[in-house]
Amino acid sequence: MPVVAPVRRTAARMAAMLALTLAVGLGFGPVTPAGAAPPTGLRAAAPGQDEEGGTPALRAQLEAASKGYLDAKNALARSVKRQQQLGSQLQTVEAELTVRGAKVDEIAGVAYKSGRLSPVSALLNSTSPAGFLDRIAALDAVATNEDRALRDLLETRDQAAKTRLALDGEIREQRKQVTVMAKRKDQAEQALTVANEKASASGGSSRGTSSANATPAKRNSDGSWPSESCSVDDPTPAKGCITPRTLHALQQAKAAGFTRYVSCHRPSGSGEHPKGRACDFAAQKGGFGGVASGGDRTYGNNLAAYYIRNADNLAVLYVIWFKQIWLPSSGWKSYNGGNGDPSSDHTNHVHLSVY
Repeated sequence: MPVVAPVRRTAARMAAMLALTLAVGLGFGPVTPAGAAPPTGLRAAAPGQDEEGGTPALRAQLEAASKGYLDAKNALARSVKRQQQLGSQLQTVEAELTVRGAKVDEIAGVAYKSGRLSPVSALLNSTSPAGFLDRIAALDAVATNEDRALRDLLETRDQAAKTRLALDGEIREQRKQVTVMAKRKDQAEQALTVANEKASASGGSSRGTSSANATPAKRNSDGSWPSESCSVDDPTPAKGCITPRTLHALQQAKAAGFTRYVSCHRPSGSGEHPKGRACDFAAQKGGFGGVASGGDRTYGNNLAAYYIRNADNLAVLYVIWFKQIWLPSSGWKSYNGGNGDPSSDHTNHVHLSVY
């Protein structure tokens, strides 16, 4: 009997070693320690909630509002540029109009004083057939010159009128886009107001500092953002796919020194993660843990500040951090749609969504 216990203990140890060997061999590895980054990102969502707090309806409203605002902002910038070009063009045309008008006035003045040269006067004032032909040729040259001068004047006046009309059209376009921007701003703020009625806790200051400038993402020739699909591999542990613009924003942040754990693509939930247009940047070095504090919170503050500073270069739709959301239309606003945990309250990571 005394031999049985040691045998059992030895068998138990061998079974444990075999289980560990199989786990490593099959790629499971050791159990992730508390606070380390989960392989796919954040906690599971409660029914009707997004993994990161809020509802699918709120996310859809924020996306539509911010995209609409950026579209209108780009359209406004294009219109202002066209207005400047038209203004320069009008100055050139009006200068030509002055010169050509003076030339026509001069021709009219000469004709008034000396009378117009006509075939009859050419015949009467000629002393020979050759002189008559010379005068006919001169008459033809004068008529051609006068006709050209008058035609140039009329064309220049027409061009000036069209340019002024185009300028008026650009002013109307600018007013239209400013109105759209205001509506989109109201849309985002109303959606947040409704969401925040359920919770009023403030996340405190999310202000950080950043002096790094990101390399601008590629735009269309007219300055708008090209449509992109989830077409490149997600380099983060989340795997899946992201858009080229999301990858660019991720790479730019890393180049600026923000190199802690990141998770981008997520196949489930609402918002931009399933579309490959969002990333979550852990504040702590170990990954998504508890509420960030001290240097970890400063890291999150500064990362949020980096994306806000470079929002126009990187097509930022919004940034969420510590129960607050930054929108291109409104700046920082309260974001209290979380479920009371660090993930949905965004107190352990910075969320970035891009166009």
